[in-house]
Amino acid sequence: MMEPDSAAILTEDLTKRFGNFTAVDSVNFEVRRGEVFGMLGPNGAGKTTLVRMLTTLLPPTSGRATVAGEDIGRHARKVRERIGVIPQALTSDLDLTGWENVDIYGCFYGVPRSERHKRAHRLLEMVRLSDRANDLVATYSGGMRRRLEIARGLIHSPRVLFLDEPTIGLDPQSRRAVWDLLLELHNESEITVSLTTHYMDEAEQLCDRIAIVDHGKIIALDTPAGLKKLVNGSDRVEVQVDGNSEQVAASLRTQTYVSEVTIDGDKLIIATDDGAHVIPRLIESVESAGSRVTSLNVHQLSLEDVFIRFTGRTLRDEAAKKVSFLVGAGMPQQR
Repeated sequence: MMEPDSAAILTEDLTKRFGNFTAVDSVNFEVRRGEVFGMLGPNGAGKTTLVRMLTTLLPPTSGRATVAGEDIGRHARKVRERIGVIPQALTSDLDLTGWENVDIYGCFYGVPRSERHKRAHRLLEMVRLSDRANDLVATYSGGMRRRLEIARGLIHSPRVLFLDEPTIGLDPQSRRAVWDLLLELHNESEITVSLTTHYMDEAEQLCDRIAIVDHGKIIALDTPAGLKKLVNGSDRVEVQVDGNSEQVAASLRTQTYVSEVTIDGDKLIIATDDGAHVIPRLIESVESAGSRVTSLNVHQLSLEDVFIRFTGRTLRDEAAKKVSFLVGAGMPQQR
């Protein structure tokens, strides 16, 4: 475990209970300075409650954590001064201009006027909104508002930036613009970014490391490539056969080059390493089992495959319970 002064975020047995319900269960992890750290998990897994504690909006039941070198329990005010938070909900004021939204946020943090204006100009240029800075935010698209809110969240030069589903509901072009902005921010500064997302491609594109959270625990944590290596068989070969699928599957499971075989409707899905090179052997094995391959596709293991392997379900198979971690999300739902 890293020392608090060398980690941007550090947790030690961090726990949150609501009555008899444990939302976050003795979580231990560290986020390095300058890292983009992702959190993936099903709805209700505990991600939001964890982030609410790290941003001082919920007190832990037990354990401790430091963010930007300050203890979240003993020095909550200092933590808030050192972090930026971009919630899932769009919160920019529609009745103010883009410039006014950024400027007033700097006022809240006590940034001196001359420094505030200098930073606002630079940030609005960085998010490509300089030409719309004096327009009311009511005239902005969703993508423009999201970029504005990233600029607003950076006006006080935070050490750690928390992003909650930053591209949800955006069109593909706007999503890409936000990605490019975050990559630029990562490449040009030492800011640490904590990203909660439901988009697998977003996590893989942006994050240095990813934690998979479920049932209040971190069940896997590694780089995107490292997570994939935790699952046997880096490739998936989808095969349709014209014979008895169960019989063919049983035969294939005896082959040394096969890690796993599952049956999905009329398809066999074979987990294997170096899928392209095992195709001749695979076809031969199918024919030896008295069948014939009618179609075949090879694809590499995806982050979603890894996620499903660890959690046993897709991301959105439960009714969504959270709104934004600023407005009461993460609390157990009453039924």
